[in-house]
Amino acid sequence: MRALKIFLKSIIFCILAFIICYIGINTYAIITPKLNITNNGTYFLYDNKDELVYQGSTTSSWVNLEDIDEDLINSVIAIEDKKFYSHHGFDLLRIAKAMLSNISSGKIVQGGSTITQQLVKNLYLDFGKTWKRKIEEAFLTIIVEIQYDKDEILEAYLNTINYGNGNYGVSNASRYYFNKDADNLTLEEAIILAGIPKSPNRYNPVASREASINRSKVVASAMLTNGYIDNETFEKLDFESVNIYGKSNENNLQMLMYYQDAVYKELESLGISKSILETGGLKVYTNLDMAKQTSLEKNILYNLPDDNELQVASVIVDPMSGKIEALTGGIDYGKSQYNRATQSKRQVGSTMKAFLYYGALENNLVSSSKFSSEYTTFNISNLQTYSPTNFNNKYANKEITMAAAIAFSDNIYAVKTNLFLGTETLVNTAKKAGIKEKLEAIPSLALGTGEINILDYATGYATLASGGYKKDLYFIRKIEDNEGNVIYNKEEKKNLVLNPNYVYILNELLSNTSNSAFKDYTSATASTIASKLSRKYAIKTGTTASDYWTVGYNKDDLMLIWLGYDDNREFTTGYSYVGKNAFADTIEEIQKDLEDNWYKTPENVVGLILDSVTGELTNDKSRAVMYYYLKGSEPDLKKNAT
Repeated sequence: MRALKIFLKSIIFCILAFIICYIGINTYAIITPKLNITNNGTYFLYDNKDELVYQGSTTSSWVNLEDIDEDLINSVIAIEDKKFYSHHGFDLLRIAKAMLSNISSGKIVQGGSTITQQLVKNLYLDFGKTWKRKIEEAFLTIIVEIQYDKDEILEAYLNTINYGNGNYGVSNASRYYFNKDADNLTLEEAIILAGIPKSPNRYNPVASREASINRSKVVASAMLTNGYIDNETFEKLDFESVNIYGKSNENNLQMLMYYQDAVYKELESLGISKSILETGGLKVYTNLDMAKQTSLEKNILYNLPDDNELQVASVIVDPMSGKIEALTGGIDYGKSQYNRATQSKRQVGSTMKAFLYYGALENNLVSSSKFSSEYTTFNISNLQTYSPTNFNNKYANKEITMAAAIAFSDNIYAVKTNLFLGTETLVNTAKKAGIKEKLEAIPSLALGTGEINILDYATGYATLASGGYKKDLYFIRKIEDNEGNVIYNKEEKKNLVLNPNYVYILNELLSNTSNSAFKDYTSATASTIASKLSRKYAIKTGTTASDYWTVGYNKDDLMLIWLGYDDNREFTTGYSYVGKNAFADTIEEIQKDLEDNWYKTPENVVGLILDSVTGELTNDKSRAVMYYYLKGSEPDLKKNAT
């Protein structure tokens, strides 16, 4: 009897506690200002002119419930919260089932969230699965249910939910995925959209068409079960034939999302996780130059051959500041989200020679230093041999200068230089310039057998392009919270790590790769684009069996572009012209309104006019070029003449 009394008292206490809490929460909800459910709480990306480039759904793209396709509304309710219009914020049966699963596993592995709970989570809470967060969610859910009617809650949900690829809200998502307004969707399109929010990065049709279709079939089954469609309609559904647009109408660039992904990655490195980003209403100010991004993408696509599997990654950097102003990580983000600019590592080919020859200049070789260009088998340690070849097996079969070796990209000269200096010199030079990749000190490194990430590589080249100053390359210049408080401001730092005199001489040498005066047993490697160039650039190309590189710069812009296949297959067709032409077309377009901004000759650097290949005095004006030297290292021409 005593036990029964205790039980009854406990029941009464719980009921009274519930009533008091319920009254208290209702009173609180009535007397306090309404929670704002029209704020999507997401991030905003701005370009270098403080123009909004990407955003979640704000009031400018808010769609009233009556202007949203009915099939989309029905499919969302069917899959997310079939009792939405009958419960008061919680589906108790779903919660009970979820709790049993969570208790049995000892942690929160399953949720029973309603549409209202999801709205609250997206607007006000982080995405952690803790009991504290669940209690906060429950409290705010009750508040929202009291302060707003069901249609207002559903409208807010549909306008703020994450639909993947940076699209928040049905308006943005409809335009991005289908190039349509939210009230003009087909049944299949509506179902596809409804399936995305469960896992936006996995179920959106751009990231994975197959996963999206499988998820859509689950949504369709829920619609059938809940009476929103009949069996005949269900059987006729055809998700495979739905055309996916996969572009933002605001910029219509199919590669811009690669830049945005790189911004995400930098945010994480700054300690700002995606959950904070998506719930904090942050304003992220980037270095994105839309004119350069547009030019880069346009010229890549214009020069691209008809090869569906060929990929391109590229980046444009302001070498003086380290600002990353444009980037592409592939041909089409809609087909592949793998960002080759930030994630891949590829052999860099002869572009590595720029660092080789800086090391040579720093170690007392000069522009006219000579080695013989001829087929050579090198005896390496432990009785090993190494027999590199020149492109198309063309050799001078005589001594050539460093200037000619750079212009022609002579492999024999490069390996001889690497061995003459000691293979550690090249590794140390690359590291000093800012390349983080661990490189192996071997003879073939001079020919670019090391694999390096494009942004890592751009850091090293930016040191050359800036006159010897190493700096961090970066996407984000400032971050503000939703109240305008600056929570991050990039401080530009640079360190002089290379000798500016030798860097200048090297840059002059690299400018000869498009100089028609260099013509002998072969032609200068960038001579095919010389007619497109109206100003002076340092240019280096690189080729491996499966990679094509073009790197070029002056004081205003540094551009790197890579071509290849994701599976590292070898080329069967010569595509080196693609990168060269894309570089020339882009760099000329983005600098068309600028003066020729070449480097000023240092006071202790002198120039001599000599033969392009032999480095001797010449009367042949067609082969006469300027050789640069540190004062005191120039050859004694009178002595040579005698």
